[in-house]
Amino acid sequence: MDGTTAVVLLKTAIEMLGGVVRFHVPHRIREGYGMQSSVLEAAYSEGVRLVITVDTGMRAFAEAETAQRLGMDLIVTDHHLPDAHDALPQALAILNPNQPGCGYPEKSLCGAAIALKLAQALLDRHDPIRTREKTLPSFLKMAAIATIADAVPLRGENRIIAALGLRELRRPMGVGLRALFAAAQLDPAAKQLTGFDVAFRLAPRINAAGRMDVASEVIELFTTRDLGRAQELAAKLERLNRERRDTEAFVLKTIEARLATEAELAAERLLVLDGDGWHRGVIGILASRVVERTAKPAIVICVEDGVAHGSGRSVDGFPLLKAIESCADLFTRFGGHAFAVGFALPAAALPELKQRLRCYAIEKLAAREPERVLHIHAELPLDRITPVLAGWLRKLEPLGHGNPEPVFVARNAHLMAPLRVMKERHIRLDLAQGSSPSASHGVSFGAIRAVGWDMAFRAAELGLHEGSRIDLAYRIRENDHPDYGGIEVEIAGMEPASA
Repeated sequence: MDGTTAVVLLKTAIEMLGGVVRFHVPHRIREGYGMQSSVLEAAYSEGVRLVITVDTGMRAFAEAETAQRLGMDLIVTDHHLPDAHDALPQALAILNPNQPGCGYPEKSLCGAAIALKLAQALLDRHDPIRTREKTLPSFLKMAAIATIADAVPLRGENRIIAALGLRELRRPMGVGLRALFAAAQLDPAAKQLTGFDVAFRLAPRINAAGRMDVASEVIELFTTRDLGRAQELAAKLERLNRERRDTEAFVLKTIEARLATEAELAAERLLVLDGDGWHRGVIGILASRVVERTAKPAIVICVEDGVAHGSGRSVDGFPLLKAIESCADLFTRFGGHAFAVGFALPAAALPELKQRLRCYAIEKLAAREPERVLHIHAELPLDRITPVLAGWLRKLEPLGHGNPEPVFVARNAHLMAPLRVMKERHIRLDLAQGSSPSASHGVSFGAIRAVGWDMAFRAAELGLHEGSRIDLAYRIRENDHPDYGGIEVEIAGMEPASA
């Protein structure tokens, strides 16, 4: 998604200046990631002489040589780290704050934010006043969505981009953005948009196009002026997102079963899980799910036609990019950063990859036991939650990676009704604080609704039933659903009541 929003920004800026733009978004399944020499050669034959990359290019050495051989100018805009030797591809210019010698102070910009910098510079030279007063505020909408969704730290300049962009998103002008809001059942005029709305309601629908089908349709959605076409594309994204969830859930069950029955696999320091026919579009999400469940770095690999495609996610203190760099000779391509990587290699090399990564992880994680760390900000009984408090918490926005949402703990809460299990994975509870429902004064009906995503297994472990008492860690939510909206809590963790 970072790359598609970056394309929207640069395409719009160049066309505003009278330029002619063609774009190519690699098909995740057929082409993989990054530049392709064959694509450059086809573009050259059709008259293209300038290529600008977005969210990729720092390790595209062969492709940069192809562009140079053809006589094409190449501008790389990227935020990923260079290779282990700090080598750079041959290019007319490289815009990346993480390249050697770059003095730009904000190192954690996402790819779309860097594209925004280039677009702003181009437009400033033409009409700086219009750029500052009209164009830049509009462009910040796309940059904010990418910044929040790409999980870069929401500090410094990223926080400014996210905050200003969320403010501008309250007034969506393009028909595509309005159609996306409608598909996500979000009314930006009726509520203050939050980082949670972007990360968990808008971003999954945008990402679904690239994961399950063709990401280029996202660019069409955000650039079309045809309302009917925008609604058609937004509806397709909604359908693809449902397919993505179903596909992810199916493979996740397989992975969980393997971890439960294969003791040797479950004991590994770095989990490497592979399967034939797993959908390549969801392996990154699956790696994140495994990390959440095990507190271990994880790589999920799908094997197709003799090629193994992998995506990995990590934990604090274990730079996953360095781990796969130790096996660089095995890959046909690889890249990423400390917490997320992607790669491809011949399937025949999988056993050696697993062995080498196992040795690397044993060496680097030998003295460290996996641990799930949940940072609690304050103790707050459920009967102290009020609309006024929720309003004050909104002033902390934008919240996300690097500026986390407050997590509270409530002790000795009791279930006022049997728990409800949703889609075999999630739970909904009616909770009250202390020994008597009448003690609750934060909500008029004496109880507060709690939802636990992927908590059904934990509820079963605890044997929860009506009358059970628990200590829970939670986040405060304002549900805007027309039928059961209001203040509720999202469970981050729960244990049997300690008192």
